[in-house]
Amino acid sequence: MFGQGNRLLKHSRGTKKIEPPVFFVLLILVIVALVLFFGKNVDKSTLMMPDLVSQKWNSFDSLVQLDPTVESRNGTDLIWQIPDAPKGILFLAHGCSGRAANFWDKSPKCPNCVGLPEERLIVLHALARKFAVFAISSKGVCWSLGEERGIVKSMIWWWIYEKKLDKLPIYAMGASSGGYFVSALAAEFQFRAIALMIAEGVYSHLDITKKYPATLFVHMPKDEKRNRRIEKYLVVMREKGIDVAEVKCMEFPLTSQFFANRIPAIEERNIFLPKKSLVNHIQEEMNLAFAYHEMTSLQSQEILDWFESHKR
Repeated sequence: MFGQGNRLLKHSRGTKKIEPPVFFVLLILVIVALVLFFGKNVDKSTLMMPDLVSQKWNSFDSLVQLDPTVESRNGTDLIWQIPDAPKGILFLAHGCSGRAANFWDKSPKCPNCVGLPEERLIVLHALARKFAVFAISSKGVCWSLGEERGIVKSMIWWWIYEKKLDKLPIYAMGASSGGYFVSALAAEFQFRAIALMIAEGVYSHLDITKKYPATLFVHMPKDEKRNRRIEKYLVVMREKGIDVAEVKCMEFPLTSQFFANRIPAIEERNIFLPKKSLVNHIQEEMNLAFAYHEMTSLQSQEILDWFESHKR
């Protein structure tokens, strides 16, 4: 049933973090340098950046801090954080070549965490809205739709009952490969609502009914093929009585402050060469601005609003 879906997962571009060759690293840094150098002299009316794009990476410091707990179970990592008086649970599924460690900053409690800019902001948005957040690393490069679904389902229930959170509504968000995985998992798990980011799901392989959870597609229309599939599924799922909606993520211009605003450890006009540890961070933000296929935190409020509107 899921054979084709599995191939789709393996070949999905996802939020894949490929170690770039030296020339690509230099290219990224040259582009950044040009943006920083010329940004001050560009007519501000041509840059009209959305307020959310200019949000500082540390803008949540007065509300919440990243403070994860890391556990190993069933041969994979489970990373989680629970705010005071949580009102909901959010499961996060990364894309291809991602891992749970991408969602939290490196710290003594999580020495292997990397804190990619969009992932960490998604967690901060959720914690600020009183969602308990947990992420699991896939066993392979991408998520699979076979045995792994059962493993993750059992891990979710174990964690919820272990933390005594079984009275709270459960939501899920997956990006690319993680989106396909969440779309399949939702057919057999009691999520109140889900958000599929840069993923159309595997609905051609699922026999879904009106009991399927409310679904929000968060996608980038520049990917025309995926956009057409999502538009088709919106119609089909509504005909089945499923509550569905979409959020379109568009491209935007870079400014001189953009990278410094979004990435910890980067200061405007103060990028040191080479900063290998920040290559994936910069690549992610450039992909975000290009708006073809990348994890995004810019629509976090809309996603969390969608979840909160489906508490029952």
